[in-house]
Amino acid sequence: MAKQLEKRLFPASTALYPLPVVLVTCGDYMGEANAITLAWVGTVSSEPPMIAIGVRPTRYSFGLLQRYGDFVVNLPRADQVDILNYCGTVSGRTEDKFKAAGLTPARADNVRAPIVSEFPVNIECKVKNRISLGSHDLFLGEVVSVHVDTEILVRGDIDPEKMNPVAYFNGQYFALGHQIGKRDDK
Repeated sequence: MAKQLEKRLFPASTALYPLPVVLVTCGDYMGEANAITLAWVGTVSSEPPMIAIGVRPTRYSFGLLQRYGDFVVNLPRADQVDILNYCGTVSGRTEDKFKAAGLTPARADNVRAPIVSEFPVNIECKVKNRISLGSHDLFLGEVVSVHVDTEILVRGDIDPEKMNPVAYFNGQYFALGHQIGKRDDK
């Protein structure tokens, strides 16, 4: 018989951990563009592939997402956490985050928002819907293309050890560890 755990009741909160932490770029590659660090992000559909991002209406990126209707989810490596921290603590209204963080914006294939050349994975998305939820609005983006650095590929797939992805947990960043199992159907 399994041991019953002692539980403590917490107030309603965002207790889902860990979360991927990403750098979302929005705006226009040739004009006003911004990068915002987000952890309220996730895959929400396989067919068509869709990603949801949660953004506060007070953020500079919110207006760019509404105006241009697309975004890029840029997946960082653990050694890029300082860039995430910087882009999550300053406003694009007053600073050029690309220049200040030493990032190279590059033209995407199917959206106006730039990709970040230094990040190993860039997922281009077109906004299909926006839902106001309270503190954040949820932007649902259909994935239209994905760019992957060949250095993190093994036999045509992304190798998580080479990728060295970052997670967010309770206000802190963590590098994801090693594989501990796999699904039986894979």
